[in-house]
Amino acid sequence: GQAFADSIPMLVISSVNKTNSLGLGLGRLHELKDQQALIAGVSAFSHTLLSADELPTVIARAFAVFSSARARPVHIEIPIDLMAHPTSFTCPTNIALPAKPGPDPETVDKIADLLVNAQQKAILIGGGCVNAQASLQRFVDFVGAPTCLTINAKGLLPPDHPMLLDGVQTVDEFREYIRTCDVVIAIGTELGDTDYDFYDVGPLETNGEFVRIDIDAQQLTSNCAASVALLSDAKLALNALNEVLSKREDLQTQGSSESVVKRINRALRKQFTEPSKQYDDLLKAITATYPNAIIVGDSTKPIYHANYVHRAPSPRHWFNSATGFGTLGYALPAAIGAKLGQPDLPVIAIAGDGGFQFTLNELIVAKQEGIAIAVIIWNNNGYKEIDDYMQRNEISPVGVDVLGPNVKMLANAMGANYAKAEMVSDVADLLVPLTKLQAPLLIEYITDIDA
Repeated sequence: GQAFADSIPMLVISSVNKTNSLGLGLGRLHELKDQQALIAGVSAFSHTLLSADELPTVIARAFAVFSSARARPVHIEIPIDLMAHPTSFTCPTNIALPAKPGPDPETVDKIADLLVNAQQKAILIGGGCVNAQASLQRFVDFVGAPTCLTINAKGLLPPDHPMLLDGVQTVDEFREYIRTCDVVIAIGTELGDTDYDFYDVGPLETNGEFVRIDIDAQQLTSNCAASVALLSDAKLALNALNEVLSKREDLQTQGSSESVVKRINRALRKQFTEPSKQYDDLLKAITATYPNAIIVGDSTKPIYHANYVHRAPSPRHWFNSATGFGTLGYALPAAIGAKLGQPDLPVIAIAGDGGFQFTLNELIVAKQEGIAIAVIIWNNNGYKEIDDYMQRNEISPVGVDVLGPNVKMLANAMGANYAKAEMVSDVADLLVPLTKLQAPLLIEYITDIDA
């Protein structure tokens, strides 16, 4: 579900009961009423293999999705009686995978005209641009307009880029600025509420032209309908726009952009309370020790805050489940995967004590495989975000006081390393040994006050 929401390509192969018992409800071991239908809701497609000879076609279909469409998980289930079947197929070597869709030249020219003639502009960038970093930076430099990055797009602009807005899409000053823009251009973003409307104040209101570029046709009309829509892979669209804009002698960057960016970012920081400074301190402690760390987050207080203000050094160095599907327990297994994918980079997970308990068993996997990741447990003794929500809405809190394990004893039982941070700033020194370890490192911080 999280991979589906975050547009992650993932091939999932599972078994299922024997072909002659599917859908009969006979009470077989592990039987579901319809496993394929269950998983179809969180995948690009889910297919039940009924003949071993179908496999090359189904695999080709999966990789056609991965290569040319919005990336999402694909599920193939194989009945257990088929697993031992002889088969006649040979793996093909000449399958031509489809290319990603490219932009319509007339629409590209129209967008370029709008950008040239606009006095006030804004650029909204989503995770669909994650493979287009250089093209995006060139585009932003051409247009010279305030630019937002969603959670999954963090790192696509350098942290010190003058056009970079923090995660300000819910801030009043940003929304007012959007209302005054002649052109707003959104590329590779679904405009989801976890990025653009986290506090449920309503969708963005645009009075000028609203341009949307996306590889998924459905996204061109969802959340905020486009006045100009371009169905295209983000990188191909950006390259085409850059080619046209580079030849336009009448293109000028927006003179007020830097002052607008500073004003809106200041407004964002003014809304934070004093207790929220501890979240900033946590991120500063991490980046002071490992500036290039991959930071993986669960749905927990520090992550919610850092989604607004943290500036990742590169793409795919900041991702978490406080967006999209919102999966509790995501951080630990996702951090293990990140370390497997990038073994030379430090990988640090941040989880609350409640969310951590969903998947803490994965610690033993990390120990067994010698995967040295750090897991910072922000221990506020329960589901604090949900507790706060209940109290804000005058609901008597229920089910939010969660008894957690003794983390030190748990680490010892799991073969993991343990350290306790007495102050948030201690995290910087406690992380130092990470790159020399052969097992996970748990760092626990117990907080009495959360924002």
